[in-house]
Amino acid sequence: MHAFDVEKARYNMVEQQIRPWEVLDQRVLDLMLTVRREDFVPAAYRALAFADLEIPLSPRAAMWPPRIEARVLQELKLQPEDHVLEIGTGSGYFTALLASEAANVVSVEIDGELATSAAARLARAGFTNVRIATGDGARGYGAELYDAIVLTGSTPLLPERVWSQLKPGGRVFAIVGDPPAMRARLTLLSAAGARVVTDLFETVVAPLVNAAQPVRFEF
Repeated sequence: MHAFDVEKARYNMVEQQIRPWEVLDQRVLDLMLTVRREDFVPAAYRALAFADLEIPLSPRAAMWPPRIEARVLQELKLQPEDHVLEIGTGSGYFTALLASEAANVVSVEIDGELATSAAARLARAGFTNVRIATGDGARGYGAELYDAIVLTGSTPLLPERVWSQLKPGGRVFAIVGDPPAMRARLTLLSAAGARVVTDLFETVVAPLVNAAQPVRFEF
């Protein structure tokens, strides 16, 4: 029996899953090779750390597949001076990717156990520019302004409060809609306040707890 080759599995993840999914930014590819995904995966699923699938974290949360993590990171185009808000910390892995490119990250997780374990993983990995908060961020969080806001769970619609927390020129990533029709959407807030929307791909992920709901009429 051959020992599991972690580095070969990581390389194959990048070359066979991520690069074919229109992820060509070398900075992003390098991060996917250097930020140790296996350190953020629950022990029971460690053997699936590089697989092209969601990894369960709790009954209501899961890690995105690696190709989605990489694609979203590429589309955000984070800069070293950026301040980022992440709604839904999960395992902390995508938080680590964001923190590798931005000045700092505030990540909000409604599940206290997930928040605690993610904070411990990020500390062990040496990330000092991340603040994990336990709370409900589905409709915005705090009063700070950000260059980028990322919702890691889906939402039928984006609440208006999100826009009030975005700096001019900032961007929001969210997976918007109801199953089975959800769109991964990047929205840029122009300096004039206009919203420029780009639909990136279709997918289905679990909704954020307490996600904003549209008004639904009953007849």
